Amino acid sequence: MVTSYMDYTKPDVEYFSDLNTNRLFTRNSENYINRLGRDVLNTLSNVSILDIYLSKGHVVEPHYHQNAAELVYCISGSAVVSFMNPFNNEVKNIPITPDQVANIPQGWWHWEEASENNTHLLAIFDAPYPEYILGSDILTKTPVDVIAHTYCLDPEAWKEAVAPIKNETIIIGPTDECSRKSKNNNQGYTSVHYPNMPLPHPYNPMQYVYSHPHPGYYPGYNC
Repeated sequence: MVTSYMDYTKPDVEYFSDLNTNRLFTRNSENYINRLGRDVLNTLSNVSILDIYLSKGHVVEPHYHQNAAELVYCISGSAVVSFMNPFNNEVKNIPITPDQVANIPQGWWHWEEASENNTHLLAIFDAPYPEYILGSDILTKTPVDVIAHTYCLDPEAWKEAVAPIKNETIIIGPTDECSRKSKNNNQGYTSVHYPNMPLPHPYNPMQYVYSHPHPGYYPGYNC
């Protein structure tokens, strides 16, 4: 247990927060993430949460938290929580429905995909500010010559492959542009095949539309 040295007699002590007023990222009105960290609620100890809304086939992109474990709780809908075990390189896919959880140990590469519309997940971290490295940033910010040389790839082909995400950290994918292109090509979006899961009662989240996402995963974090 972490010992708190906060002065609870100060007038600026906070015990309440509304996650709907703390948006982290918006893909569209059905796919977005709210957040709560110690910078928002200063009486928090070693805990923080992400409030995640997803429609079917949308994915919280592959990433890892180098300083925190993550417990994913399904509030409504259904999702598959996937991770790669670094000790044997095996990928495990865990389907969850309401009142079920999946635990992701600290530092493990993982992602979450909604299996139906109106999926609502709560990600709980054992750190006040979970650090992160996102897959889209790894793909686009690693120098092209390093990728091409290391994996014996055509550098121009690699640049072309990652060009659609060069100027955007994805966070929730696929992008709306990708979805539109798939529909125009009559391809649709095909998600990864996971075991069939029962359909729980539907959930209708409040709808928010933001024109710009927050500039960082945990803005204001400078600890």
